[in-house]
Amino acid sequence: MGREVTCMCRTNADEGKVKAHLEADQIILRGNTRRVIALATVSDVRAEGEAVHFQVGDDRIVLEMGVREAALWAAKMTTPPPALSKKLGLSPSSKALTVGPVDDPALQEALQGTVTRKAAEAKMLIATVADEDGLAEAVQSHARLPDGAPLWIVYRKGPKSTFGEQQVRDAMRSQGFVDNKVAAVSAQLTAARFSRTASAVGSG
Repeated sequence: MGREVTCMCRTNADEGKVKAHLEADQIILRGNTRRVIALATVSDVRAEGEAVHFQVGDDRIVLEMGVREAALWAAKMTTPPPALSKKLGLSPSSKALTVGPVDDPALQEALQGTVTRKAAEAKMLIATVADEDGLAEAVQSHARLPDGAPLWIVYRKGPKSTFGEQQVRDAMRSQGFVDNKVAAVSAQLTAARFSRTASAVGSG
């Protein structure tokens, strides 16, 4: 879900107001400065007063966002993100049934040793979808799992995605699901966790 603030941004080249969004693996700046900065390329992070300072290559970036927010950003930027398997809730004792192609290296690594082919043994369903047909298959497969098992929908992120966050959320909500967590999978993919609402479970 990340953090988002509107703040003053100073770089080696310019200065101006931006909307800054901190995600698990990147910082997105929109406004006077427009950049996508991978956290893996960031160094020398520190909060000083009302601003968070950090280095990206030869460029020094300062975001003035207030004392509290600067401290939170600095802490999050310097804390290694949890492993994807942990974010998804996977473990040898908490296995997943999968639907759709699992060809993303990060997702393959997270699923290693945690996949089952038996719906009754699965603690969750992880489905990679690219269209409404894939989503329908995921929902149908999820119905075979024990009650309360979450459904993770993995979809392509970014403006070029033809079946992204909004399409997935709208389609799932129309079928009685509610989203309650988002996890970055890789630079290309995002996963959203869904569960059935109480009314949908009762009517099913």
